[in-house]
Amino acid sequence: MKGATSVAFSLFSLGFDASFSAALEPGYTAGRVSRVDRGSCDVLCEHGERRVPWSGTLTRAASHDPVALPCVGDWVAFDTAIRGVLPRRTSIVRAGVRPGDSHGQVLAANVDVVHVVEPALPEPDLGRIERLLTLAWESGARPVVVVTKADLADPDGLLDGIAAAAPGAEVRLVSARTGEGLDALRPAPGETAVLLGRSGAGKSTLVNALAGAELMQTGAIREADGRGRHTTVHRELLILPGGGMIIDTPGLRGIGLHDAGDGLALAFSDVEELAGECRFADCAHEGEPGCAVLAAVESGDLPERRLASWRKLRREAEWAASRTDARLRAERTRQWKVIHKSMRGRNRP
Repeated sequence: MKGATSVAFSLFSLGFDASFSAALEPGYTAGRVSRVDRGSCDVLCEHGERRVPWSGTLTRAASHDPVALPCVGDWVAFDTAIRGVLPRRTSIVRAGVRPGDSHGQVLAANVDVVHVVEPALPEPDLGRIERLLTLAWESGARPVVVVTKADLADPDGLLDGIAAAAPGAEVRLVSARTGEGLDALRPAPGETAVLLGRSGAGKSTLVNALAGAELMQTGAIREADGRGRHTTVHRELLILPGGGMIIDTPGLRGIGLHDAGDGLALAFSDVEELAGECRFADCAHEGEPGCAVLAAVESGDLPERRLASWRKLRREAEWAASRTDARLRAERTRQWKVIHKSMRGRNRP
């Protein structure tokens, strides 16, 4: 935090509404998390901006499920410490980053729009766009693909390929340098957007352009390959002129799927629609007769690359789901052992 401020915030302007109010227990203050550090958060509330530590109860609960910890965009209940996280309306959850971790990690919460940011130069990575769109759709927020650095590439044909990889999502071409497309990205008052993308995609530059000020540090573009240098090292919620809010995130080198079945179906709605026309309901699209998906690949209506991407992400989602199921079974077994041991102790003469 750049320093606590006594400037009051209107909770309504930060996105607070009746549903959050109903979840707030009497005696606590509501605030929105703008930044998270180890053991504490920067919170925006009616009393200004405050640094508030986590309560011991919250920390202990999070030791069993890290998703319970506050993240940027959360609404929290606090007094001298943060006592709890109010139910999230939307949340972007990726797989845990530690080996063997079957829990998810929340990147941002209560966002209205997810901007999947991909630079026009070098050539956009369609597989990365599909992966991030899967997370965006799963979150419950509205996904938008934002193609940055439009002034450095030839737009002819660029959007067609990306649009084919993003059915149902808006695709926008923008340039922070020229201002092209920026107005369409500006969140409305009380609305929150989040930027997701790799390092150097131009996220921080977009934030600065939307804010009209140097809020985030940016790196110069390398002439050799057009890549920007990674600069953002933490997630932070910022209030833009006009009342909208935006969350910048560090570049995502790798992002695993966690509980993303619905998001995958929405990100690949074209594949799902074709699958409904297959002869067999359990068609795996691996060579079965009457497979409408393979027929679309053969005719050129469905790119073979897209089918390969769908298969890869589906395997990953199924594997993540199996790990979560195994963890839940182990936790239930442990709980029953504790209960059984307690009952044996009470029944002893």
